[in-house]
Amino acid sequence: MARIFSGIQPSGELHIGNYLGAVKNWVALQHEHPAFFCIVNYHAITVPYTPEDLRRRTREMAVSLFAAGLDPARAVVFVQSDVPEHTELAWVFNTLTPLGELERQVQFKDKAGRQEQVMAGLLNYPVLQAADILLYLADIVPVGEDQVQHLELSRVIARNWNARFAPDAPLFPEPQPRLTPMRRIVGLDGQAKMSKSLGNTIGLLESPEAVWDKLRPAVTDEQRTRKRDPGEPERCRTVYPLHKAFSTPAVVAEVEANCRSAGWGCIDCKKALHASMTAELAPIQARAADLAARPMAVDELLADGGQRARRVARETMAVVRDRMGLDASA
Repeated sequence: MARIFSGIQPSGELHIGNYLGAVKNWVALQHEHPAFFCIVNYHAITVPYTPEDLRRRTREMAVSLFAAGLDPARAVVFVQSDVPEHTELAWVFNTLTPLGELERQVQFKDKAGRQEQVMAGLLNYPVLQAADILLYLADIVPVGEDQVQHLELSRVIARNWNARFAPDAPLFPEPQPRLTPMRRIVGLDGQAKMSKSLGNTIGLLESPEAVWDKLRPAVTDEQRTRKRDPGEPERCRTVYPLHKAFSTPAVVAEVEANCRSAGWGCIDCKKALHASMTAELAPIQARAADLAARPMAVDELLADGGQRARRVARETMAVVRDRMGLDASA
């Protein structure tokens, strides 16, 4: 069966953009394919951080992932730094990756343009990403649209290594993207992609009261200035897409009809969304509270996932070292 790999940075608890854009899809895919899901803490150290904060955010991310439905009995869930073969393979791939391929990456150019001093880790970020994927010989990578270019580079790297060291029996597959159903979740400001750094998110584990405090002032159809004005759901870039993600088809149809007929104002639409979100998030929050109260259980789940991941990683690296002449005992 095709194997899946995907990773997420340890940013603390998930927000609904992470959940809808990635993790909810992972939960479904774990029932269809052998799957590896990684908390990529090596990627997180390309920006300033404190060790204490990184540890806290890594644990909170793990709690959120398990609470959202990732099942250790079906998928391998682990922390990147628990498997040192990730960075070993990344160095190998660095020797086969043209500098020009890295410099033309859109995300590198965007982030480098906002930094006074650009570190090599930012440039090599997509090489480590390729190592993450190819270490597990993954065929499919669930990604958002902003990661497609990095995945193209993973295919280039796989092709380069295979051509040089395994031309007759390629080791690495050329992984294909699986775009998530919710490809871009717009933040509550109605402008940018949902992001913690922009303060336009709703946390997956926030209380219903806190969610409502954020949802109530969210931007909707800006052409609808009065409640008695008819609206157009597709012009609403925030609340209506979230309805399609959280609400039942019947509620979505009710929203559409009442918006277009001015039967509801935007606040009524938001109240209906709040009810739908509360219904879906309540069991996730209950599981998260239980896991947070049992930190040793979370540690055990991650340790087991790390051991399972490393067994596969060691097998891959044994072949890599042999083919490249790096195995001194051969």
